[in-house]
Amino acid sequence: MRHTSIPHCFVEQVHRTPDAVALSEGDTRLTYRALNERANQVAHRLLDAGVTAGEPVALAMTRSVELVVAILGVLKAGASYLPVHEAYPVERAQDILDRANGPLLLADAPARMRGLPRAERVVFADDPAEFAGQSTVDPVLADADGGQVAYVMHTSGSTGEPKGVAVTHRGVLGLALDSCWDTGRHERVPMLAPHAFGVSTYEIWVPLLRGGTIVLPRVALDVDGLRTLVAEESITAMHLTAGLFRVVADEAPEVFAGVREVLTGGDVIAPAAVRRALEACPELVVRAMYGATELSSFAAHFPMTAPFAEPRTIPIGYPMDDVRPHVLDDELRPVGPGKVGELYIGGPRLALGYTGRDDLTAEKFREDPFEGPGNRVYRTGDLVRTRTDGVLEFVSRADSQVKIRGYRVELGEIESTLATHPSVVHATVVTRETELGGHRLIAYVVFPAGTDPVPATVELLADAARRLPDYMLPSVVVPLDRLPLTPNGKLDRAALPEPDSGTSANYWPPVTEREAVLCAVFEEVLDVGRVGMDDSFFDLEGNSLLAMRLISRIVTRFDVELTIADLFNAPTVSDLCKLLDDRGVTNDE
Repeated sequence: MRHTSIPHCFVEQVHRTPDAVALSEGDTRLTYRALNERANQVAHRLLDAGVTAGEPVALAMTRSVELVVAILGVLKAGASYLPVHEAYPVERAQDILDRANGPLLLADAPARMRGLPRAERVVFADDPAEFAGQSTVDPVLADADGGQVAYVMHTSGSTGEPKGVAVTHRGVLGLALDSCWDTGRHERVPMLAPHAFGVSTYEIWVPLLRGGTIVLPRVALDVDGLRTLVAEESITAMHLTAGLFRVVADEAPEVFAGVREVLTGGDVIAPAAVRRALEACPELVVRAMYGATELSSFAAHFPMTAPFAEPRTIPIGYPMDDVRPHVLDDELRPVGPGKVGELYIGGPRLALGYTGRDDLTAEKFREDPFEGPGNRVYRTGDLVRTRTDGVLEFVSRADSQVKIRGYRVELGEIESTLATHPSVVHATVVTRETELGGHRLIAYVVFPAGTDPVPATVELLADAARRLPDYMLPSVVVPLDRLPLTPNGKLDRAALPEPDSGTSANYWPPVTEREAVLCAVFEEVLDVGRVGMDDSFFDLEGNSLLAMRLISRIVTRFDVELTIADLFNAPTVSDLCKLLDDRGVTNDE
């Protein structure tokens, strides 16, 4: 009989490949047998601490071998894991723990240095003393029902509160055992995503339940770091967000040499980037992935190979195993091929719903109108059409949800956070498309009459940074006397002014050829009209993806080693010129 729990499926894999490498981090290698034994020690420690079946266990940890051991240990204890993103402000992390009624917290030293949320029970997962004397034998647990919760992952909520999505063992196993991965390409997979990001479901469970290896990177996740990772760790498959994939494909597509498959998604995928990657690496498969946390990460895919006839847009693709897509009109009636409707998805991969939010669960998870009682569909909010060959094509969103750097964001949550600040009268947040094809967040704020907008804006962003992760912080705040309204009193989004380019009012022009080249690179990468010597990359709305592109072009032009950390320390053209001097770059070529 096929097991329905992740731990039992993993133990079966241990029996098949006990001495194969399951985890690799630098010089550290854990075989399947060793990983199983260490996870068992975690499980027994949790059981001794009183953790019960189905109880959530919070994980405030960085990407590491200890994190994967902890995740598996939690499931082996019969509990579910509750990821806490390392980039979350303490206040947001505390809110997540409070909503779970104060679960036991598994943490590590880096999390303790950043500051931990309050918890009555804390176990430090990277401290061997915590597990001294614990048994390495598998806990005696019945095979969990497939509907039991495996993890609760939080996504942005339109009401101003994060939503906890309860994903089941059945959903994770459906993803990990999907025939999409029956290609032999997913043997060595790097864990690049945070464990609080849905893509980690693929990065952890596809290799572990198929006898592969999870590679924990110790390099910066920029173009040069990925090049080193792929070459030194013999990476066979990896997932990159659409923005990062485009940066690598634009700047250094040869990075993918040796990789058999690259998954990408989470935002609009640039067809030209796919073409460049496949031209540079003809043996590569680029697979567009579509899904949501509510669907156990991925629900559809679209593989692309060379030669690649570049389409206008990349489609959502073909449904994965056990995924039932329905394209419906407003009356929940199917629309024909080529007609636009909203995408609803059914099948066993659906999450149970949102923890503690029966109202929202009922809104988003509905009875399947075609499969009978007991079956549900998830309302994706995506407007799509179906081609005659069964491929789904994305048209637009039906709500205010957007993807920022691969993260799903509800604009309403950001607006609610800004509006609660005492100095804000009104606030609205919109998105503008970036040069990479993604989106940046623009906040329009009305302060009380007589308020100096400069210090008010600084205070507002500082307060928001304590409550929101960095990817949800507006890149620009535009003060307005009032928000523009339509004749019927609704917000007139079309009348919101474009933010200025952000260039310095005190423009200091370049003088030398090197200064002129660096200013030109800044202008090109940031897509702004004029950059002076004192203009900061980050003040000009530079982000981590644009930083990778900037660094790659400076490295190519000046043949110098440069990292994102260097850019943080030297964010202006003037600073970078001094840094190049320090690195021994003595000419302008």
